Amino acid sequence: MSVLLVLLFLSLATVNINEGCIESDRQALLMFKNDVTDGANRLSSWSLHHGHGDCCQWDGVVCDNVTAHVLELHLANPRPLLDDYGSDAENEAMERSKLRDFIGSIESLRHLDLSKAGFGGLVPNQLGNLSSLEYLNLRADIEDNLYVTDLQWLSGLSLIEHLDLSDVNLAQASNWLQVLNTLPFLKILYLSGCQLPQVPPPIHLNLSSLAILDLSLNDIEKSLGVSIIHGLVNLTSLRHLDLSNNLFNSSIPESLYSLDSLQFLNLGSNKFRGKLSSSIGNMSSAIDLDLSGNELEGPIPITMGNLCNLKSIVFSELNLNQDVSTILAVLSGCVSNQLDKLDLSRCHLSGQLTNQLRNFKSLKELHLSGNSVSGPIPISIGELSSLIVLELDQNQLKGQLPSSIGKLTNLEILDISTNLLEGVVSETHIGNLPKLKVFQASKNSFVLRVSPDWIPPFELEVLGLRSWNIPGIPWAMSVDSVIDLSFNLLSGPLPQISPNVFFLDMSNNNLSGSLSPLLCYKLKETMGTVILNLGGNVLSGGIPDCWLNWQNLQVIKLGNNRLNGSIPSSMGILQSIVSLHLQKNHLSGEIPLSLSNCTDLILLDAGENELHGSIPRWIGDSLRKLVVLSLRSNKFSGYIPDDLCAIGSLQVLDLADNNLIGSIPRCVSKFRAMAKFNGSMGSAISYVIGAGTFVATIVMKDQMLEYSTNLNLVRSIDLSNNKLSGEIPVEVTSLVELISLNLSHNLLCGTIPDRIGELRSLESVDFSVNKLSGSIPESMSYLTFLSHLNLSFNNLSGEIPSSTQLQSFDSSCYEGNQLCGLPVPNMCPENGTIHGVGHGGGNGNENSTDWFWFGLVVGFVIGFWSVFGPLVFDKRWRSIYTLFGSQTNVVFSQCKIEVSKFPCPLPTQDSRSKIKP
Repeated sequence: MSVLLVLLFLSLATVNINEGCIESDRQALLMFKNDVTDGANRLSSWSLHHGHGDCCQWDGVVCDNVTAHVLELHLANPRPLLDDYGSDAENEAMERSKLRDFIGSIESLRHLDLSKAGFGGLVPNQLGNLSSLEYLNLRADIEDNLYVTDLQWLSGLSLIEHLDLSDVNLAQASNWLQVLNTLPFLKILYLSGCQLPQVPPPIHLNLSSLAILDLSLNDIEKSLGVSIIHGLVNLTSLRHLDLSNNLFNSSIPESLYSLDSLQFLNLGSNKFRGKLSSSIGNMSSAIDLDLSGNELEGPIPITMGNLCNLKSIVFSELNLNQDVSTILAVLSGCVSNQLDKLDLSRCHLSGQLTNQLRNFKSLKELHLSGNSVSGPIPISIGELSSLIVLELDQNQLKGQLPSSIGKLTNLEILDISTNLLEGVVSETHIGNLPKLKVFQASKNSFVLRVSPDWIPPFELEVLGLRSWNIPGIPWAMSVDSVIDLSFNLLSGPLPQISPNVFFLDMSNNNLSGSLSPLLCYKLKETMGTVILNLGGNVLSGGIPDCWLNWQNLQVIKLGNNRLNGSIPSSMGILQSIVSLHLQKNHLSGEIPLSLSNCTDLILLDAGENELHGSIPRWIGDSLRKLVVLSLRSNKFSGYIPDDLCAIGSLQVLDLADNNLIGSIPRCVSKFRAMAKFNGSMGSAISYVIGAGTFVATIVMKDQMLEYSTNLNLVRSIDLSNNKLSGEIPVEVTSLVELISLNLSHNLLCGTIPDRIGELRSLESVDFSVNKLSGSIPESMSYLTFLSHLNLSFNNLSGEIPSSTQLQSFDSSCYEGNQLCGLPVPNMCPENGTIHGVGHGGGNGNENSTDWFWFGLVVGFVIGFWSVFGPLVFDKRWRSIYTLFGSQTNVVFSQCKIEVSKFPCPLPTQDSRSKIKP
């Protein structure tokens, strides 16, 4: 980072407040402004013109009310509302807003906050000149690559109380602990994500007044981590200790629990192991305990009932293996009076919720997700009037939803999804919850029964009613963020939705009519929808040209409907699309060239339609990120273009049930994802999988299977039911990660490649109904994962290789061939040796053998001259033979089989190149 050192010594003389800020401060700030890159003009108010001379009124500047000296600079970057999913425009604006270069030395400055300001490179040592500084925040973004090689400059900040260097790389600052030991007033310290280097265990911090310590996200070796913990136990004034998100791999030292003044302890997201110690009951001042995301085991110690100041317990993802009612009993003493948060999600809990819940009158958050809690939801739940968050999802709760839920008037989040609950949900349950924002109750057996004209008192952000019994579209369409009404009995036309809806899933209902009421009703308003799932309905008509305002879409699922007509060219405007599902409709025409603009496509499924024409070459040229390409069961004709081989990311290629001709391209070896397991499909596909909408339908083992989260494990090629000819290219055997290979019902000839045994991951092979000949390669016995095999109705011969897998299949897998050996009924002949004349005498068998060989020789001579004699002495026969040989030469050279049995004509390269796809 380029640096301009501002050497400025400020006077502390008495000033006239009415005159504004100190002149020397003003000049220092202007020099600072000149030394930064301000793309968004955030410092536009820092000017002497147009009445802006008072620097105390400039943006981000805070002055002392008495002396008018500059005390604080607040120049942190503004953040977009949706950090993870901000639009390109938002991200670009945030990038412009970053201040790029800075250094300053204003000795009277007490507070400097440059957190996430976009600075990169080396932190300048000149910051050590800010000798009056009490608060310094340089918290970085990881991608900023902000780093320090030597922290000696920190010793100049002798008055510092609050220091935040989170995500600043301190890997080279080996003196970090010694320097911190020289800061006597340090109370709050954040060193998260700093890659702190190891230090000798004898060195200890002498921070008697330390109030907050955050060492989260550090890549600290476990030996260092334990030494730090032991070094901290002498800090008797310590109030806040945060060591979360490290790699500590040990038990929690007992001495840590002796810090009886500690109020906040966060050891979450580490690898601490062992039993929860009863010594935890010694932390009498504890207010907030977070041990989540470790390998600690239960049960919760009884001594925790003595921690009367506890307000928050976060023990999620521990192996407590305990009855939930026992835990409630432990905490029902003085703890229950103050406790406002209890998080025991995914802790292997069992048992039933009891009326002990009524003891927790102060509880604001109850998280019990992902356990095995059974029985009914107790009526006493309604007595927890302070509840804001209630998460009971992914358990085994039974019975009806108690009407007392309606008494929780402060409730904002209610999640009871994925249980065994049943019965009616009416206004009695949800009609008096004015603050409700999230209502997740999917995957139960509820019936919604509200008045048609009922107006709910809440404004939902998330609504999940999947797998309910809802006959009509409810009040859901006013939801602003997430709507899941899938797997219901909804009928009628599509509704109109708010432009703010991020996720809409109305799949697997009985919705009918056109797509237009949803897609085309707000042509002048940009829709924020990212995921649109309308699959599995009875929608009809064409796909309308109303996509201009839907350009945020990343996932479109319109499959399993009755849509007809062509795919509109306007869909090519959806350049953010990553997953497009159009399968099982009545779409016709060709795939429009405009889809070549959708270069981020990961999945394209247009199978089971009536599309025709050739498979476009541009798919291979433009859609280089494709993982799944399914065009099965259409009317495509022509050759498989070699251009598809350019899609190295392709894992699933399904072109089955079309009218394709020609040979299988030898360039299939370029499908890198099928040849080498990469373990990941990229961040985009991970995102849509996380949303639960990325599902690929793949025919494998004669079954239609759906893959979602496990799709990254699937590698499949299905070219069955076409008119493909020629040999199975040996290049296929380089795709060693293939799980399924289906080439059945074609005109393929030649032999099964000898190296097919190299495809060790194969689970399903189908070469049936072709013209394959020769023997089954011995290497096929190496396919130990094979669970589905069909080689029937070819011209294979010889003995079936011996292996556990090949003999385990039914004989029907081999019928229609000339095979022998198990499991087919034909026994192979013994390979005995024919003995010749022995030494020292013979017998009658020897004479019969001699006559056999004599007859064989005579027969060969007569047969040879009867066939080839005319060729030698008759010119006309020689001409006929020459013509026949030239016509069959291609067959012999390509397939190496008898022409008289299996003619296998292949187009020459010249003739193939003349056909335009």
